[in-house]
Amino acid sequence: VQLVESGGGMVQPGGSLRLSCAASGFSFSSYYITWVRQAPGKGPEWLSGINPGGDSTYYADSVKGRCTISRDNAKNTLYLQISSLKPEDTALYYCARSASWSLDYWGQGTQVTVAS
Repeated sequence: VQLVESGGGMVQPGGSLRLSCAASGFSFSSYYITWVRQAPGKGPEWLSGINPGGDSTYYADSVKGRCTISRDNAKNTLYLQISSLKPEDTALYYCARSASWSLDYWGQGTQVTVAS
């Protein structure tokens, strides 16, 4: 199982980014997948999740209205579009596979830095 995030970078407040997560080594279309972030000095924060078919999505209150999670099962890829970025969104963003009520595999993360 491998999950590889990309798309992070430095962006000014108010800007947008689209993060990607390329999955391999398992049946991607069979799993609920989540985005989790960890800011410096803080614990992991669950952000968003999407069901295997992609027709049910879930968001944390901290990003609701600013984030859109989606997936392309034909490409084994998960996405997270984030807009109206704030300095407090600065964090390492991970995608993780959900199985049996836990997150059993994580990617290495992609860094998002929001600064002027």
